Amino acid sequence: MPKPLKKLSAKALQSLAADIRHFLIHSLSDTGGHLASNLGVVELTLALHTVFSTPRDQIIWDVGHQSYVHKILTGRKGRFDTLRMLDGLSGFPKTHESPHDAFGTGHSSTAISAALGLATARDRLGRENKVIAVVGDGSMTGGQSYEGLNNAGRAHTDLLVVLNDNQMSIGENVGAISRHLNRIRTTTAYLGAKQGAHRLLDNLPLVGASLSKAIESTRDAIKYLLIQGVLFEELGFRYFGPVDGHDITTLVEVLKRVKNIPGPVLLHVLTTKGKGYPCAESAPANFHGVEAFQVSTGKPTNGTKKQTYTNVFAKHLCKRAEENNKIVAITAAMPDGTGLSDFAERFPDRFFDVGIAEAHAVTFAAGLAMGGLRPVVAVYSSFLQRAYDQILHDVAIQNLPVTFAIDRAGIVGEDGETHQGLYDFAYLSHIPNMTVLAPADANELEAMLDFAWAHNGPVAIRYPRGEATIQNGERNPSLPPIVYGCSHTIAEGRGIALISVGTMMETALAVRDALKAEGYDPSLYNARFVKPVDAGLVNKLKAYDHVYVLQDAAAKGGYGEALRLPNVRDFAFPDKFIEAGTQRELFERYRLDGKSVAAFIINEVKSHENKKEIQQ
Repeated sequence: MPKPLKKLSAKALQSLAADIRHFLIHSLSDTGGHLASNLGVVELTLALHTVFSTPRDQIIWDVGHQSYVHKILTGRKGRFDTLRMLDGLSGFPKTHESPHDAFGTGHSSTAISAALGLATARDRLGRENKVIAVVGDGSMTGGQSYEGLNNAGRAHTDLLVVLNDNQMSIGENVGAISRHLNRIRTTTAYLGAKQGAHRLLDNLPLVGASLSKAIESTRDAIKYLLIQGVLFEELGFRYFGPVDGHDITTLVEVLKRVKNIPGPVLLHVLTTKGKGYPCAESAPANFHGVEAFQVSTGKPTNGTKKQTYTNVFAKHLCKRAEENNKIVAITAAMPDGTGLSDFAERFPDRFFDVGIAEAHAVTFAAGLAMGGLRPVVAVYSSFLQRAYDQILHDVAIQNLPVTFAIDRAGIVGEDGETHQGLYDFAYLSHIPNMTVLAPADANELEAMLDFAWAHNGPVAIRYPRGEATIQNGERNPSLPPIVYGCSHTIAEGRGIALISVGTMMETALAVRDALKAEGYDPSLYNARFVKPVDAGLVNKLKAYDHVYVLQDAAAKGGYGEALRLPNVRDFAFPDKFIEAGTQRELFERYRLDGKSVAAFIINEVKSHENKKEIQQ
């Protein structure tokens, strides 16, 4: 636990920092995880736990993936071999995991708002603990951070915001705020100028109203000239920094000094993402979230990566962009993760990275579409949730031709509850004018993208993380064109109907094979459109005794419910937040793998047949 840190010398703390870095590099080389961001906050985390006392004092981590060192210092080092595994240690703060995790954080830009809430509750209930929000990895490019700052500056409650400025989100930070912070970084005389200005102004005598007014005017002029942290000061914060985030002696001293300053305080700390591991320092974006890797080289232990749906999307987007100069692409700080890096390189004037600002990205896309372009918003499913109002209000009501390329849909895996992309069917399908598609394989993804660019209205295409399959041969002899609102018949049978939604097709084919081995002849349909539902298919399904839907999504608000048929059994994820684990482990746990689905159907159909025989 962190208490012994307070007794350690600066030299001992530096030695501990080196040990923690060594542990992180070697532990994550086996398990994978968020490496670069955690290497960058080692000294900062040690300093925070030296000066403050958790869980009494509350530290909120934003983004939560930079909390590994915090977990090590609060008694969880022994569980790091289970990091991001099924029933293992979470890669994010979890209040149920430890009392030292003051607030659960998975997405970015939320910590200041949450910290203000905790601080206000503290004041109302008469407690005296400290509340600290550690904001990093580009969270300051997200609008909610400024909503929180604005409210906190007005509230005047005691609150410390530590800005962990490493110049990175997942990709490189972009935008005016990033440029502002970079100017502070590179102004060598900044600290001395600020301190000198405050000393000068504080010592000036206030004689008479007119002189007082003149001095105030001079104070503001000098402040704007010399104090580049004025952005935060104008929002009501006392600004301190920038401070070297790897100088633990200075960090501890500064934190002790700002600890008891009343009102909202912002401490600007400069860190290096990937600090202490050359591979990560030279390519921090590549080591943001890593799979198991070789420490000596930094290369993945699993060798060459297979083609993913992200790759398929990226290649086809570039291909069509060569032919159509109206196609533009937007990312919210994730050009690598969403596959847009090649597009950005080939079409720099048609690529827009808006920072961690999904709501802005969608409304910006709406403006581009209204102006005559064909914008593609490439975004992870769980992050698009943050722009629900903009999808409905700015895109759908105006029926604008915005294409949403929704990556990491369905079960994502190791990042757990905050990152599973299970809810997009539900939050998109009930919006008027919205068309929602799910490709069965790589070829269908390409065809659906072409459909989207020809369609006069908003289209969402959702595809999963992982390897892109291709259905071919006897199982899919041809790929019929994508026709609005129409499903694709893979095989016609009798008695039993299987409906595959998106990339559940591989599972559906395995289930069909298992049923055929038992003497049944099931039909198999590829839904293609989650919205609108194929009315012709619905009519067909009324004639079947058994209808089974297979979808990598939440059952509530999913495709099965949209069919509105009494004879439907929906194989989907239950009404709960799904924990971390590999995709395979989670499908097996929730009995959505091919073997489990086939066993259930065979048992149910045979039971139904036995009942009919008894009744006869």
